[in-house]
Amino acid sequence: MSGSIPPRRALFLDRDGVINEDAGYTHRWDAFVFIDGIFELARAAHARDYLLFVITNQAGIGRGFYTEDDFLALTERMCARFAQERAPIAKVYFDPTHPEHGLGAHRRPSSMRKPNPGMLLAAASEFGVSLPHSVLIGDKASDLQAGRAAGVACNLWYRTQRAGGSGACADETPRPEALATAILHDLRDAIPYLR
Repeated sequence: MSGSIPPRRALFLDRDGVINEDAGYTHRWDAFVFIDGIFELARAAHARDYLLFVITNQAGIGRGFYTEDDFLALTERMCARFAQERAPIAKVYFDPTHPEHGLGAHRRPSSMRKPNPGMLLAAASEFGVSLPHSVLIGDKASDLQAGRAAGVACNLWYRTQRAGGSGACADETPRPEALATAILHDLRDAIPYLR
């Protein structure tokens, strides 16, 4: 039908390992190191009218390693930097639970915790995003599983060079490469997938 409104698209980004180097439970700004290429990618997405979302498991809150206030303070500074780079983030979704190691009320299963698709479905509902027209970038199998479960058609695996150079946790099942639309070695390589 001519004159129809184009679908609202989103770029979903995992945080640790995609936006910033994953040092393990990163929660302080002085330890937050942006990954090379993230701002070029984010600006390209924004220029193509993609909404930018961060979807991140934050079990460190539930495990008592840092507080939700710590996370929110860091998030505010991260979002300010994206805005400064002319690539504003529409919203950051996070889940603080862990089904085995969470403390108190945080020790429970959650439909929002990846590999479950809850955070993506929430963004789609809240912002009217078309998930089949959207793109997800993650560095773990759980990110890609969430994207596929939500109906995201393009799920890109950013293969970081972790300890040992494997680019993936040895015990990840299924393997991320089996779930990915494509494998990225540089975040800027995702730009052609933003159509």
